[in-house]
Amino acid sequence: MSKPILVILAAGMGSRYGGLKQMDTFTEEGDTIIDFSLYDAIQAGFGKVVFVIRKTFEKDFKGIFDKKLGDKVEVDYVFQEVDKVPEKYISAERVKPWGTGHALLMTKNIVKENFAIINADDFYSKQAFDVMADHLKNTDKNSCNFSMVAYSLKNTVSDNGYVSRGECTLDKNGYLTDVTERVRIEKIDGILKSENKDGVMASIDENTTVSMNFWGFTPKCFEFGEKLFLDFLKENKENLKAEFYLPLIVNKMLQNKKASVKVLESDSKWFGVTYSGDKEKAQNEIKRLKENGVYPKNLWG
Repeated sequence: MSKPILVILAAGMGSRYGGLKQMDTFTEEGDTIIDFSLYDAIQAGFGKVVFVIRKTFEKDFKGIFDKKLGDKVEVDYVFQEVDKVPEKYISAERVKPWGTGHALLMTKNIVKENFAIINADDFYSKQAFDVMADHLKNTDKNSCNFSMVAYSLKNTVSDNGYVSRGECTLDKNGYLTDVTERVRIEKIDGILKSENKDGVMASIDENTTVSMNFWGFTPKCFEFGEKLFLDFLKENKENLKAEFYLPLIVNKMLQNKKASVKVLESDSKWFGVTYSGDKEKAQNEIKRLKENGVYPKNLWG
């Protein structure tokens, strides 16, 4: 049985955070948030890590992670750039990458086994990697049987500004039926609100099931995703801020009956950093986990 692959989305620009949070440190030992995902993934049985990054910080990024990982796991890199699209869609005015769905497609040529995909700035917890690894190991890689680890909205918001989340609808058997990208969810006067299609902030249930981009895929997802991305480019050629979100691929496949997505049960506790003000809370959470023996003081020995 082939070991699953972990794909880490680390090409973000960190505009709301004020810097490259994927390389920021959160402990005296110099741990990034990615370090904990790597540690948990290796313990769970992932056999390879693929980082999606940008050329501008390649040297610094590799300088951090190649040294830490050494021979602990196979490592590869792919690059997400604004010009990694068909030539007729390249715009000199576009600054932002094309989104998480585009980042996924950048890995097509080197990801040939079942894989999980995560954000670089989210802490997902050990159990999340355990349940995902177990599911991927027992999934036919020629199928379109996908999966995801879900979280409760109230545990994924920031006290320092708005966040984007994928709102999930499940059927009675625990399978995903729909995921809607909510690009602006914010706590206002103590109440969680989400921006609707008319630009109005309306209340949203704090117990809403949301995606934190912890997906489990087979390589079959690339076939459908590529076609969808070309359609997206045709429609959004002039929109310099348009982003091709990963949940869009999932949703279209669900709508077209091309895939199933099992929502994996987990009591995982999530935290992450969207704004610089989120850092202290993340540092305190990590410190507590180390003090309680969930992680060793020095992750990499």
